[in-house]
Amino acid sequence: MPITPIPSSIEGTLDMLAKANYIGDRSLATVLFLALRMGRPLFLEGEAGVGKTEIAKVLSAALGRRLIRLQCYEGLDVSAAVYEWNYGAQMIAIRMAEATGEGDKARVEQDVFSERFLVKRPLLQALEPDPNGPPVLLIDEIDRTDEAFEAFLLEVLADFQVTIPELGTVKAAQPPIVLVTSNRTREVHDALKRRCLYHWVGYPDAARELSILRAKVPGIPKKLSAQVVAFVQALRKEDLFKSPGVAETLDWAGALTELDVVALDPATVSDTLGALLKYQDDIARLDGTKVKQLLDEVKSELRAAE
Repeated sequence: MPITPIPSSIEGTLDMLAKANYIGDRSLATVLFLALRMGRPLFLEGEAGVGKTEIAKVLSAALGRRLIRLQCYEGLDVSAAVYEWNYGAQMIAIRMAEATGEGDKARVEQDVFSERFLVKRPLLQALEPDPNGPPVLLIDEIDRTDEAFEAFLLEVLADFQVTIPELGTVKAAQPPIVLVTSNRTREVHDALKRRCLYHWVGYPDAARELSILRAKVPGIPKKLSAQVVAFVQALRKEDLFKSPGVAETLDWAGALTELDVVALDPATVSDTLGALLKYQDDIARLDGTKVKQLLDEVKSELRAAE
């Protein structure tokens, strides 16, 4: 199976995204094209739900590459991210060597710390050769980890290699395509960012969000899709704990479609806010009067735009 080449232009990158139903803007296509051509990791920062993780999935599907995902969390360490030894199998091998009297101590030690006892985690897997081309490595939500793990990643992102004390340095023959995402719950250290190209993934404008919605929820009525996007855009201007992202827009639109809604009304909006907002304080702020006010403003703006 031939390896799918990376796009040869910014326009080709935009086209690749569009074919996968990812409606990106030119600034994203530009930095993505540069990251692919230069072999540099891409650091994607932005609010949750704006489509950062989806970019890695699109790249994997469009280029026919394996997607390897390292989901970050507090307390993530080398044993979960890179490798660990299969201690149970090692102990069995040692006991068998002792029982049979085979081999000296140095030889047994060398054998149990060989690759057959190595459990490979996402970062190590991403450095291995693949017949379909270097994989897409997604390091998702790096801001959930601590600074110690960030420091460890510097070797991976700078030289595409990891060091295993018992085996030595493992270096990728061809660097993986690396995307690092952050929801900015904390600042990521400059040393890590310097090793990457950077792009802020913001909320889309109304026109692009409408295109995304119609691509992802093709059965939605035209009038309803316009009202959904306009209402969500208006909500993002309110003082909310967590503004809805594109993912929430799609969830809400899908829920409204399942209910056979053809146009928004205050009661329907209030009843379905749980698909759009994920914090009770935010839902409580939008009482019936506020919902009606926002909806009236949205409909008035849409009528003026017709």
